[in-house]
Amino acid sequence: MKYLCLVYLSPEQWNSIPDADCAQYGQGLRDSGHWITGSALQPTHAATTVRVRNGQVSVVDGPFAETKEQLAGFYMIEARDLNEAISLASKIPPARTGSVEVRPARELDVPIELRAPDEARRTG
Repeated sequence: MKYLCLVYLSPEQWNSIPDADCAQYGQGLRDSGHWITGSALQPTHAATTVRVRNGQVSVVDGPFAETKEQLAGFYMIEARDLNEAISLASKIPPARTGSVEVRPARELDVPIELRAPDEARRTG
């Protein structure tokens, strides 16, 4: 099953974990077959929030909401169950100074021809 591990850090902790530590952990996930994808993100001052209300597009510089911790990156992993996903997430380096939210992914309830090519191959 796919799980999204969302990495959150406070602005003060943003550079507390060396990039090399995260890259090494990602390589370990690749080597073990748990890696799907992942990326570090730019700080929230580089974010743009887009909303559409009544057909009107609104664009605002910055994040959707002001929060104590900010989304710093993500890992999409493959795990047999939530317990394994939590175990893998607990080893993500920024978990030592921030937090990691583990959320199961869900498949869209659409006909197979509307699914992404990799999903259609797995389920077709």
